[in-house]
Amino acid sequence: MEDKTKRICMSIFGVLVCGISVGFFKRAAFGVDPFQSLMSGLDALIPISFGTLYVIVNGLLLIFGLLADKHYVGIATFINLFLLGYVVEFSYNFLLTMFPDLQMAGRIGFFLFGIVILCLASSFYITADLGVSTYDAISLIVANTWHVWKFRYCRIVSDVICVIVGTMLYLLAGGNVRGLAAIVGVGTIVTAFFMGPLIEFFSVHVALPFLQKGNRK
Repeated sequence: MEDKTKRICMSIFGVLVCGISVGFFKRAAFGVDPFQSLMSGLDALIPISFGTLYVIVNGLLLIFGLLADKHYVGIATFINLFLLGYVVEFSYNFLLTMFPDLQMAGRIGFFLFGIVILCLASSFYITADLGVSTYDAISLIVANTWHVWKFRYCRIVSDVICVIVGTMLYLLAGGNVRGLAAIVGVGTIVTAFFMGPLIEFFSVHVALPFLQKGNRK
């Protein structure tokens, strides 16, 4: 398989499995990653399908990325933009239908499984190196193009803003405090602190060897 074709396949695989993993996160109801917290708040407030809403929001972020620094926009950016939201929507609805009365043990299992496959999928998506998601591009542009701050701090600020805005939108839409834990909870904290090392592990031991296997010398 040609290198470019393999990278495209890795990007598609990464986006598909990322979408499925977010479905598991949402069904576990322990909290989702910061950007999905924002999307959940918007989803609660705006009466359109999650997949369509995801395309609209990321389309706006894409405009920013193209104007600020199109270096971070690639094939994978568009795969993420047009595919991820609908996969998340389908995955969550499927799991909700199949497991309508999920108990605590099942929720914990879904949560742990979601973490593992999210990090595995992210390692393929990142290793493919065909562009980043529109949300990832924001922090990269602010840090590396505008040189405002280091990437890690820019990402922390953007994540915090997403969580705060997502929470406010959810409550504005009439959501109750108890239901808020499904948007901002232990899952949000775990993704913030443990995803990096797991993604690095899968990148080194799975995604990179897969990319290099069979490549022409």
